[in-house]
Amino acid sequence: MVPVMSTGDMLDESNSAILDPISSVTEGCRLPVLMMSSQEWPLAEVISIAEKDHQKMFYIHYIDYNKRLDEWVDESRLDLRKIQYPRRDLGAPSNTGGFNTPKKLQVSSGGTVSRPASPGIPAPHDPITGPSVLAALQLKQQKYKKRKIESLETPVTVQEEAPTRRSSLSDLEVSISGIDAPPLPSTASSGTPAVGNHCTGATNHAPRQTGSLAAHTEDHAITRIKNIRMIELGQYRIKPWYFSPYPEEITELDCVYLCEYCLKFRKSFKCLQRHLQKCPYRHPPGNEIYRKGTISFFELDGRKNKLYSQNLCLLAKLFLDHKTLYYDTDPFLFYVMTECDNRGYHIVGYFSKEKESSEDYNVACILTLPPYQRKGYGKLLIEFSYVLSKHEGKTGSPEKPLSDLGLLSYRSYWKHTILDILINAKTLDGQEKPLITINEICDQTKIKKEDVISTLTTMELMNYYRGQYILTLPRDLVDAHNKAVAERKVPKIDDTCLHWKAKDWAKRGKW
Repeated sequence: MVPVMSTGDMLDESNSAILDPISSVTEGCRLPVLMMSSQEWPLAEVISIAEKDHQKMFYIHYIDYNKRLDEWVDESRLDLRKIQYPRRDLGAPSNTGGFNTPKKLQVSSGGTVSRPASPGIPAPHDPITGPSVLAALQLKQQKYKKRKIESLETPVTVQEEAPTRRSSLSDLEVSISGIDAPPLPSTASSGTPAVGNHCTGATNHAPRQTGSLAAHTEDHAITRIKNIRMIELGQYRIKPWYFSPYPEEITELDCVYLCEYCLKFRKSFKCLQRHLQKCPYRHPPGNEIYRKGTISFFELDGRKNKLYSQNLCLLAKLFLDHKTLYYDTDPFLFYVMTECDNRGYHIVGYFSKEKESSEDYNVACILTLPPYQRKGYGKLLIEFSYVLSKHEGKTGSPEKPLSDLGLLSYRSYWKHTILDILINAKTLDGQEKPLITINEICDQTKIKKEDVISTLTTMELMNYYRGQYILTLPRDLVDAHNKAVAERKVPKIDDTCLHWKAKDWAKRGKW
């Protein structure tokens, strides 16, 4: 006996579906969502859907916004009138959430394909595994190396009058006109030095797989969802920005309690109190290599201090989106900056670097904890990394890609450091203006040549005029630099307070 539905029952079912549009929202959909901080309705993508406290909740990512703003919202903040469903040909929503990698189009009977497949993406039948992702990134890196061109040697001359033409491109000089001189016209020329994309925020090339950063894939929805609600570190309660692979039982807590000395995590405040009574540390393990006032730096070997280094990486991942290294800490050194008081040494931030870097990277990951941001500690960490490069006798550069806040901090440091060199350049005997070259700037600051050139170009100081490159320093730029130096809250690194000797890790065999 087959049950027969009446026309009224069918109408009731269809009406209920129409009256309940929230049921049509699936993972991968895009629709406007109310952002509480700005009271605006930006477009957002639904990453995951869950039932919480008998209420349907949606984890959304605001399109064109940083992932740290991702959050769980209820249906009252969704604008269901403008919902956009994912197109089937661009990847349907899966059980992992979000969009899948677009499928490779099959060749039709006529032997034509509507569009070429994306390079480096594995075929649909290939599982997305570590080896397949690594092979794709290595292929992309090999293509980048073939296109890599050596940067142009660009000496800099400080002059006021119009420079004379040079007979050879290799002899081109950049003249720095006087501060009061009017800005000279800038023309786009093929002779302009090439500037790496990494300093302008672009990330065209694949990062090295030996470092602590790797290309970020969004195929797994679990890594796109913040899993820690709150952490307590010392006297601060901090809301995390990103996912971090803490143990699953820890992620279910309302707050994770961290020991600010050894960075071990505990489930409750009472457990933390018992731990603090037994914790042998009141500072990071390792060697204190710098101290001035209340600021100290500790050097940690990732092999000798493995547990602390792993806990530090887990903490850092809460605030760094692209960090993928958590457990393999042996090839790295960690430099932890602390503030000292009568209770102990409290972590402010840190940076890590490879013991052996084939590309002379002096920073792998760098982080200032949120309570200490916008106070000058980030620039102090960057300055300390270049002081270590100075003692190593080589120029250095941070590993790419940089995070958005890291890029801003590095650009600001490069800008003020290079301006300080240019403004204080001295005139030698028989010279009308000081003379300085790009290589001399690199030697004095230990900033890599590519970063120096890109900084000068970003500040729009480098112009091409009558066969030479000319740097024009406007008065307002110099005034702004002097004002920033005068308002600096944290003192600069004092080289005399550093007790550290560079090690040649290549000769030390195993780390």
